[in-house]
Amino acid sequence: MTFNSLNDLYKKKTPKSRNSYNDSVKIFPGGISHNIRFFRPYPFFVKKAKDRHLFDIDGNRYVDYWMGHWALILGHSPNVVVNKLDSQIRHGTLYGTVNDTSIKLGESIKKAIPTSELLRFCTTGSEATMYAIRIARAVTKKRIICKTIGGWHGFNTDLMQSVNYPFEVDEGVGMTGREGDFVESIPFNDLERSIKLLDSVKDDLACIILEPVLGGGGCIPADIDYLKGLEEYCKRNDILFILDEIVTGFRLNFGSTSSAYRLDPDLITLGKIVGGGLPIGVVCGKKEIMQVANPVENKNKEKICYIGGGTFSSNPLTMTAGYATLDYIGKNRKMIYNKINKLGDMTRNGLTRLFSDYGLRTQVTGTGSVFHTHFLSNEVNEIKSANDVALCDNHALTRYHFSLMAKYGIFFLPHKMGAISVVHSERDIRNLINATEKILESDILMEKKD
Repeated sequence: MTFNSLNDLYKKKTPKSRNSYNDSVKIFPGGISHNIRFFRPYPFFVKKAKDRHLFDIDGNRYVDYWMGHWALILGHSPNVVVNKLDSQIRHGTLYGTVNDTSIKLGESIKKAIPTSELLRFCTTGSEATMYAIRIARAVTKKRIICKTIGGWHGFNTDLMQSVNYPFEVDEGVGMTGREGDFVESIPFNDLERSIKLLDSVKDDLACIILEPVLGGGGCIPADIDYLKGLEEYCKRNDILFILDEIVTGFRLNFGSTSSAYRLDPDLITLGKIVGGGLPIGVVCGKKEIMQVANPVENKNKEKICYIGGGTFSSNPLTMTAGYATLDYIGKNRKMIYNKINKLGDMTRNGLTRLFSDYGLRTQVTGTGSVFHTHFLSNEVNEIKSANDVALCDNHALTRYHFSLMAKYGIFFLPHKMGAISVVHSERDIRNLINATEKILESDILMEKKD
């Protein structure tokens, strides 16, 4: 089967989605409300989701490894969450005032993450990282923020720097062009080069913000020595050390990776899993730092850092879903993390062996329950950074992900890493590996680019 015939197969299976997409482009720019959700020839439209499956409007079923932007560690619509939401929705969806469930969720986060002495809920991860760097500037009285090349921290303007290849080019139009004046981008997992760049701006450097696992940049775990080296640099120079754990928080272990790595971040941003499938962002950290956002004690504009939270912050539905999720994970943490991390190892090892047996140069990156396949090119021998990911054979990756979806009903958002939930099984992983072998036997990945 050729790639063109796969394209035809997909179109034959998804005529209602094609019609919906044709309607969608008349309403939304590009037909979507999140840039990465488009893939060619058009995305299928989902009608419902349950456990590990997505069901589209044409009646097709997909085993999902995208899992709601990696947020659904308990799977789609878990009963433990749905039942609580069913009860809460009868009491209200938005109060616009404070509620007790926010205390329960906040206490759950504090107990799981020792450095989370005070926290603030918001509605998106982008807001959380925006607030974190604003707090850093307020506390340090410095202007420059540092991020890693390829690091993704949401669509807030300050952090929209060096996200996509080529990394030195502005991330699209619509910004003033001066945002980069106060952003320093350092190479991921290269401590020596990073320190040299940091030394040039340290007198005006407010914070370093980075992901423990480079998520959108290619599912690349940070070296522990790299993280510790940057943390030590921050402490020596009165710079805040911020871990963006919107992806990794409660994904790799119950809490923050800072506990597993014995790190002591000043601030942590959370999202995804802690919302239980509903919109959330969290900025949390040490009391003496978070107090700068206290509107009760700091009434003077010259002392307070306004970080808001938004109309829908700590709304009762999200608080209910988040608390139900963390409560369930906390009570079953050993079973959950043992299972999903084992399945992650099984996936990475199985795919690595299979690609090697077929003579393909690949690297399957990741840790715990997240993974990503990279087809190495003549320019790349090993995945160490987002730049390496960008220079891989991403045409082959597109064909691989599309083949899994169109013919075998296995869904990865094209070019993005996969995430395993507790409702996935060893059989699912074996089916993924078997489908991959059939794709390799077809030689479709080796076709010339259209």
